[in-house]
Amino acid sequence: MATANGEFPTVLGPDAVFKGELQFDKSVKVLGRFEGSIQSKGRLLVAQGAKLKADVQAGDVEIEGDIDGNVTTSNKVLLKASAKLRGDLRTARLEVNEGAIFVGNCVVGPIDGGKEADRRAPEAPEAQEQKPKASPQPALAGQKR
Repeated sequence: MATANGEFPTVLGPDAVFKGELQFDKSVKVLGRFEGSIQSKGRLLVAQGAKLKADVQAGDVEIEGDIDGNVTTSNKVLLKASAKLRGDLRTARLEVNEGAIFVGNCVVGPIDGGKEADRRAPEAPEAQEQKPKASPQPALAGQKR
């Protein structure tokens, strides 16, 4: 996914250790260590050897290194073969390469503020209410007194 054509205008180098909150508009490539939180509508690449202890919210996330924290994307998460993700994941699309490690809960589907789930939830109780209710009276009518 990454190219050398300026696709990643911001790079945290392999010797960088950063703690705090990272916000960006375009794309960021992390080669070193980061602890805190990341928020962006752009793309985040966690390179092989990089270690994040952070909650991430981004447009797209590609993981080759390690993340300890929750990841939420509005578009896609790609877990490469060397990826290790420990935390909950919520994304519209998910691609997992063989060898990737993921430990946590995962929700994949349209990210629309839960409206899709809200539309489905009422159907289940209504469907149960429409089932004919068994009445004990017919069973009693066939019995002799």
